[in-house]
This record gives sequence, structure tokens and C-alpha cells, in this order.
Amino acid sequence: MMDRHGDGRRRTSDALLLALFVLAGVTTLDRFGRPTPGVSLDELPVRTAGLDPPPAAERVRPAAPVPEYDRVAAMLATIRVEPENRRGFDPAAWPHWLDRDGNCLDTREEVLVAESLEPVRLSLDGCAIVSGRWRDPYSGEQFTNPQDMAIDHRVPLREAHASGGHAWDAERRAAFANDLDGPDTLVAVSAATRRAKGARGPEEWLPADSSALCSYVVGWVAVKARWELSMDARERMAVGNILANCHARLARGGTR
Repeated sequence: MMDRHGDGRRRTSDALLLALFVLAGVTTLDRFGRPTPGVSLDELPVRTAGLDPPPAAERVRPAAPVPEYDRVAAMLATIRVEPENRRGFDPAAWPHWLDRDGNCLDTREEVLVAESLEPVRLSLDGCAIVSGRWRDPYSGEQFTNPQDMAIDHRVPLREAHASGGHAWDAERRAAFANDLDGPDTLVAVSAATRRAKGARGPEEWLPADSSALCSYVVGWVAVKARWELSMDARERMAVGNILANCHARLARGGTR
């Protein structure tokens, strides 16, 4: 199995930036929609799998020093600002949930294995996840049934298409849709949160958990920079304002 959290889901140096901005409520963001996910559980027969998640210490991200904001600002400055091109988007042109390493677990399942807070339990053939324990970073809620979970493209496929991906070839679109190496591209969230978010960006939607607002936006910037995607003017203004607000709160001694 791909050791995604050896390099990817461990949250490498760019990902550590997320912690910089994990603060308690950002009061200037009330105009954005914030969904409230639901919960349902259906337990199934299982067998135990020897699949260990990343150590708990690697999932706890201590606050980074304030000067790290300069790195995020520099990353944002590399992103070009231009109008979106939403014409011609076809989800089928972005093949996702592929089993790229041939271990019978596809990208969705690889993310669930990597982000489970305890070892997952597999079906008898070892090719499906039956249970684990996941925390939705957007809502703060926890789940044990994988059917309650979805894998969010932090920058949705439709948004990637509109921001430059429309010019990509099939191989690059598939690489983006199944990016297990980038620490921010794919996120395990509740299915309800995923539906609520849809294809919207930070100018239209932010997480329900106020402590996740800043980390979500930093991750958005990281994905756009990693994949050399653009932002439109409204998106860029919203992202810049949110990051400046997060930095100001931290500089004033804001806490999680």
C-alpha cells in the first residue's frame, strides 16, 4: 500500500502552514455559508486489518511562528489572477478513485486508511474498508462508518477545470484527481459536508468549524500553487482578506 502519510498525509512543510492559522472564530467571515453535517451509522461484519494510521503526534499540528505567514503570502503571490473558464467541464474527463498501485484499494480508500484515527477494519477480501474512526476537519464531527465519509477535493474538480485544468491532458487531470502525494489536495470529510460544499470556493463556502477556517484557506492556496492553477479576482480578494485576518489574530495572540 502507498505510504501516503510517509510524505503526503503527514503534512509536509507546506502543510505545517495549516497550523499557523487554526484559530478560534474568525469574526469577519459571517457572510459565508457554513453547513451542519448529519450522522448515520450502519455497522457491517468485519475482520481486523493490520493497517496503522499515522502516529497521533503527527496529526497534532502545533502553531507555527507568525513569520511563517510570509511563506503563505509568497505562495499566494505566485498564483496568477485571471477570469475562470467553466465551459466544457465533464467529470468523466477527470478519472478519480483509481487503484494506481494495484493493491485493490482505490484512492478513496487510501485516503480513508491514511486519515483514520485508529487502524481500519477491512472486508474479508481486504479490498474494502468496513470501519475506522475519522474526524471531519471541516465540521469537527467524528464517524466510524466509512459510508458516512466522502473524499473532498479541497479544490474541486470543476474549480480546477475553470482555473486552468481545462487545458490539461488526460494524464494530468487523473494525477490531480488522485493526488495522494500532495498533503492538501484530498481530505476525508463527512458525506454531508461534502454535499454542502459542492464545487464552491472560499469566496462562497467555509467550514462549519470556526477553528478550521484558516487552515482550510491555507490548504486551498497550497493546492492552487502546487498545481499552478489560477484564481479569479473575487476568489483572490476573499482568500487574501481571510489570510490577513488570520495572521492579524495570531499576531495579537489569538488562540485555537
